[in-house]
Amino acid sequence: MRTGAKLLLAALLALEVALAGAAQDLTVEVKRDGASFDIRAAATVAAPLATVWEVLTDYEHLAGFIPGLSQSTVELRAANRVLVEQKGEARFLVFSFPMEVRLEVLESPSDSITSRAVGGNLKRMRGRYDLKSVDGGILLRYSGEMEPDFELPPVIGTLAVRTMAEEQFAALVAEIERRAALGK
Repeated sequence: MRTGAKLLLAALLALEVALAGAAQDLTVEVKRDGASFDIRAAATVAAPLATVWEVLTDYEHLAGFIPGLSQSTVELRAANRVLVEQKGEARFLVFSFPMEVRLEVLESPSDSITSRAVGGNLKRMRGRYDLKSVDGGILLRYSGEMEPDFELPPVIGTLAVRTMAEEQFAALVAEIERRAALGK
């Protein structure tokens, strides 16, 4: 087996181990349609609804636990509408893609959070978190679509977006469960 293939296999195994440490039913799917990516993720988290909500809306501290995110700043908050500016980098193997986005976020407390890009280097980005109480915790679902304003190679692009989505969603779930264990 070539060195590059060994490194890729090791990276994928490490990702699977990291995902196994988070919610047991964590799933992430990414489908590509031209230049656009459709992202779906779900997990049942062992945490109170208030803790899940607190983590999802902790915009100022997201960069502290979301991989690839270096800055997340609230620019404006008015009732249930929030403007958030985020900067970071998507990395995959030797590839690196800068990400900048200004999001308009609409919060429906304890139910859902929707967002859409209103600026940055994404042609289009929309996302939605839905929360539902279930036996043993909260079912957290994410659905979104993204179209970067820069070129992503066909095979590498899909794998890069999937890897980034898995890492970020797993980190979000891990932070929810960490705070729940601390009683926050």
